[in-house]
Amino acid sequence: MDALPDLTAYDAVLFDLDGVLTPTAEVHMHAWQTMFEELFAAWGITPPYTERDYFDHLDGKKRYDGVASLLRSRDVEVPWGDPSDPVTADTVCGIGNRKNAVFERVLRADGINAYPGSLRLLDVLAEARTPVAVVSSSKNAEEVLAAAGIRDRFAVVMDGVIAERDHLASKPAPDVFVEAARMLGVEPAGSAAVEDAISGVRSAAAGGFGLVVGVDRGVGVQDLVDAGAHVVVKDLEEFVR
Repeated sequence: MDALPDLTAYDAVLFDLDGVLTPTAEVHMHAWQTMFEELFAAWGITPPYTERDYFDHLDGKKRYDGVASLLRSRDVEVPWGDPSDPVTADTVCGIGNRKNAVFERVLRADGINAYPGSLRLLDVLAEARTPVAVVSSSKNAEEVLAAAGIRDRFAVVMDGVIAERDHLASKPAPDVFVEAARMLGVEPAGSAAVEDAISGVRSAAAGGFGLVVGVDRGVGVQDLVDAGAHVVVKDLEEFVR
């Protein structure tokens, strides 16, 4: 096995949040499954929701884009609506808000801890004074980082709130990663990006990052490589020398 690259040699390291720094991907998966199973049953939508739907249509994307993608896969179209729509609204935004209510309830009830291996890598990068940022499609990123006790480690948090405000395209478009690099004052070509989602890996690869790291939390090594990952690890502790 070839030695992994030294992440401290890069100008900066940009991390996805859910599934890379914290196991919130599992909370998101549970919230999406709960919400869509209820919706599909109520609307008589087939085939039923599966875990693969999460990876193919939801993982790494902005919430409303994910809703639209999954419904489209079932030949279902509903009005887009507005982010202020109530959870009862049968719009893309209302359905997305429905899922978010489940997510927030679970997060506040159970809390969240960062992956130990990710914490150790962050310690190494901090010691080397390597700038780090979070690049997340989630509008809950600030809340998750605070709940995990790691918000103060990141000078830049590019999240779904900023992406919506600045009209940045959702992953797999490169916009959010490129903008986060700009906010850090670094060039993508000299920086590393770390992702566990296919859409996120494609986003970083399209942004021209010098190193794209895939973290395989269940997507599959080959799928991450095919999406553009230069290296794939099971856990970020593998980078701690």
